[in-house]
Amino acid sequence: MRHALLATALLACGQTAIAASPALHTIAERSGYRETGRYDEVIALCADFQRAYPAAVRCFDFGTTPEGRPMKALAISTSGALDPKTAQARGLPVVLAQGGIHAGEIDGKDAGFKLVRDLLQGKAGAGLLDHQVLLFVPVFNVDGHENFRAWNRPNQRGPAEMGFRVTAQRYNLNRDYVKADSPEMKAMLGLVNAWDPLAMLDLHVTDGAKFQHDISITGEPTNSGDLALREAGNALKDGIIAKLAARGSKPVGFYPSFVEDDDPASGFVHGVSTPRFSNGYFPLRNRLAILVETHSWRTYPERVRATYDTVLGALELVAANAPRWQQLAREADARAATLGGTALPLDYKATDKVRTIAFLGYAYTRTPSEVSGALMTRYDESKPQVWNIPLRDEVVPGTTVGLPRGGYLVPQAQAVAVAKHLLAHGIQFRVLTAPLRDDRAQAFVADRVQFSPASVEGHQRATLKGAWKPQSAQVAAGGLYVPIAQPKARLLANILEPQAPDSMAAWGDFNNAFEQKEYMEGYVAEEEARKMLARDPALKAEFERKLEEDPDFAKDPAARLDFFYRRHPAWDPGTNRYPVMRTDSVY
Repeated sequence: MRHALLATALLACGQTAIAASPALHTIAERSGYRETGRYDEVIALCADFQRAYPAAVRCFDFGTTPEGRPMKALAISTSGALDPKTAQARGLPVVLAQGGIHAGEIDGKDAGFKLVRDLLQGKAGAGLLDHQVLLFVPVFNVDGHENFRAWNRPNQRGPAEMGFRVTAQRYNLNRDYVKADSPEMKAMLGLVNAWDPLAMLDLHVTDGAKFQHDISITGEPTNSGDLALREAGNALKDGIIAKLAARGSKPVGFYPSFVEDDDPASGFVHGVSTPRFSNGYFPLRNRLAILVETHSWRTYPERVRATYDTVLGALELVAANAPRWQQLAREADARAATLGGTALPLDYKATDKVRTIAFLGYAYTRTPSEVSGALMTRYDESKPQVWNIPLRDEVVPGTTVGLPRGGYLVPQAQAVAVAKHLLAHGIQFRVLTAPLRDDRAQAFVADRVQFSPASVEGHQRATLKGAWKPQSAQVAAGGLYVPIAQPKARLLANILEPQAPDSMAAWGDFNNAFEQKEYMEGYVAEEEARKMLARDPALKAEFERKLEEDPDFAKDPAARLDFFYRRHPAWDPGTNRYPVMRTDSVY
């Protein structure tokens, strides 16, 4: 009936509805899910859906990949609100379904197109699109999708060929949300800033062991983020799990990766993703994020069906709860703007509290391998078995920092780099038009810096230990003031607090600040040390005490000379000083 009414309305507007056109069926469907289509199918289907349902579908580009391909999205709603301004003016919730961030894990593309067709034809979810917008990105990693071949996912059953995990520039997009290195991620953040989705579904296929469960559903805010908004996060996550179970799936509510690789007896540990990941990023914007991971050893049609049911379930839950969840999100935005001067967790960890769960696995053996020589697990899928194994799922805050009452001060020399980062995420800041002196500022000086020995996503990451200390600031015109009093305060802190796990500092963007740039020759240090010992009895006592108490120091000539260099006027006070400052002043 709904489809007939829609067709009548479209005909009245001089448009022809293409009801069950074969053009709206995917290659996956026509092949019995043995295959998935190439990206030209996405381009064609996007246009075909808009042509078939012009009042309910808008196909548009939101970016271009490094290899020149268009990044396609579909806005779908029978409300007629097919652009962000109209959706926001009408107060409609937006659900972003993101497929193919890892392009070999392509279930979301084929499930999404089938669900969109069924919704528009009235075969599923009657009325769901009347009061919400589904923003569907069939393939996020487009260039990776076209790196197409068999065996891109050797631990996955189907389709016959698929795309590759990373982009043409070899970025893993699900490590790029907050650092936003790739053109693809910058385009996605532009889409997110424009549409401000209430909920995001990131559609993946997990790796790992062989077991009976076909899908895992995790998400935030459930253990992190705004406390009151967790009501919505838990309701969405638990609601999807319940709907999947009712539709025949065997879902789990944690990421099923063993504590010890390849050993089921080691059990599982739950946690909170950092904002390099999609489901760690959106909660920092006070929005809901669901990580969907179908199980790689289920067949492709099974996985597509589970993904279809997940997105459908999410749309049903948003339709039923939108007013309440939108209110919670607005209130979370308002609370975030008052976080200045309070303590904020920068990461989370599972406690040692363990409970035993019944997990649906298969019989297995663990025996030495004649190939690798290691102890290897071999599963027998003909023998279903219940594993009673440990799960650590009590999650608590880890590193916590007291936020400034005012915000952050960025010197002119760093302003362009930081401003680009903040603009990508829609974070507010002000460019100083006159010099600023602030006597309520703080500087972070690292007393321990550890650089990663290997490159990570093209970066040399840095782990910093240290503390914020009072320090007057003088910022020239052209520097930045970034207020903490804004809805994205959590995201801002995770970008500019140097000890946050995915901050600019952690990704190595300020490594120059933590490299020693000036030195004192050994023979000069020797001469200066003797002078310092002769004129400063307290320093002499401190040096002798350290020789006695620290044998490693006593045996290290370089460390002994460095002891004096760091206390000498020649020492560079800029060494290990994080260039961004904080302030308790409000400007």
